[in-house]
Amino acid sequence: MMMRHFKLVAALMLLLCVPNVNAQTENGFKEIDVLDEFADNPFNFFANAPILAAADSTGKGYNAMTIGWGDVGRLWNRPVMTVYVAQKRYTHEFIERAKYFTVMVFDDTKVAEYMGSHSGRDGDKAQALGLHVAYTQHGAPYFVEAKAVYECEIMYGQQLSASAFRNDVPRQFYSRFSAGIHSMYIGEIVGAWKK
Repeated sequence: MMMRHFKLVAALMLLLCVPNVNAQTENGFKEIDVLDEFADNPFNFFANAPILAAADSTGKGYNAMTIGWGDVGRLWNRPVMTVYVAQKRYTHEFIERAKYFTVMVFDDTKVAEYMGSHSGRDGDKAQALGLHVAYTQHGAPYFVEAKAVYECEIMYGQQLSASAFRNDVPRQFYSRFSAGIHSMYIGEIVGAWKK
């Protein structure tokens, strides 16, 4: 009994002494506090075409896409990112089954251009771009080559409803948009890293 107690205490001490190393810090990222260090203009953040990635929480893979629609702010006393994904996008089926998603920023505009003009249904976009996927401690995918990664835990997700449109702007948009009405995913930012 005494030996088992000693082994348990030794294991706990070892865990406490090991530095906090995760995949992000191993890949050259530094953790940041988004409440103090998020310096991007929230009105332009998604206009600059970051990349959204979502992993199927059942372990059946991931997909990434260029995301041009989103919000950054606070909701329910939490820092959040909200992303909007159209129903017919391949990423939609992954984010529907995900608990977490990541939003990544790249210096290379070719990443956003390629991710936005090719479907993951047709091939491995990351491989085509020479990107290397890694995973956060929660299992959310990100690319090592990104310059910033924001990991979000999905708190709310729902398809936008045409019956809730209050003026003609969304009605006119969707009358010409073949990918279907978007779904909204509000994610609490639970991790943020920059190089």
